[in-house]
Amino acid sequence: MASALTLPAPLKKAFSLFPLQTYPPVSFAVRFPLVKPTLWIAPPRKSSTSLLSTDVECLKWQAFIAIRGLVDVAVRWDISPEGALGGRLPTLHVPNAGSEGLLLPAEDIPSWVDNQSTSGVDTLDGYKDERAKDESHAWVSLLEGVVHAALTLSGSTPSPFDTFIHWDGNKGRPFEALLNPPPAPLTGFNSFLPAFGANISLSALQPQYTEAISALSERLGEDTWFLGSANPTFLDALLFAYLHCILHSGDVTRLEVTRRTNLVAWERRVRTKVEAAFCVAPRR
Repeated sequence: MASALTLPAPLKKAFSLFPLQTYPPVSFAVRFPLVKPTLWIAPPRKSSTSLLSTDVECLKWQAFIAIRGLVDVAVRWDISPEGALGGRLPTLHVPNAGSEGLLLPAEDIPSWVDNQSTSGVDTLDGYKDERAKDESHAWVSLLEGVVHAALTLSGSTPSPFDTFIHWDGNKGRPFEALLNPPPAPLTGFNSFLPAFGANISLSALQPQYTEAISALSERLGEDTWFLGSANPTFLDALLFAYLHCILHSGDVTRLEVTRRTNLVAWERRVRTKVEAAFCVAPRR
């Protein structure tokens, strides 16, 4: 049935002067089509030929990919964190039906690895029993707590403002990135609230850090993988990332690890496996 609504003749004539035209999509040649999975990471050390990132978070996922048996994975470090998914590295770029591939955030890497790995997946995530899986949570907290703090403080000489602990856990306010200019700080100078919190120094943290490294060494013992697992787990990837970064950090922090020969030997063995899994991505 024809519509009862029609355009007035003057308006219809005006529209006819600007006809809507469609064109087919323009194809373009990709210089270097994505042929292998590529992990975007923070740069490796400049003075080394190693492809291992200097960032713990990136290195953790490099180790996870490698210890799960994947090889020939490319890495690139010419992309800033702002260009990665979620504004943070790493990001995994994997081939798919399209020539440009598919981008995956870090939290999707485990599921992708599970689909690629031949080692299989179990309900215990590789741990030997439920008790070991529960225990792993405590070691993850230790590594991401005391050990991470010590590594951060040993990497450079922070200013008092860099080590200031705020009420929000020093995680920052997400909306700051959306406002220009950014809002005033919650505390301290230029704020109606007085400064509060505490400055944390490496020397103050040293006793806890020493105890943490000693505990890690004793728990590892002479086992092939942490917690006596038959196969590597996510905890092994995390432990390797921290040990490797510590061994290239400040003297005081590194010394605690070098005193434990089993940790040094374990890091060296896992490093060989991780380094063998990656190659440099071709330049685009």
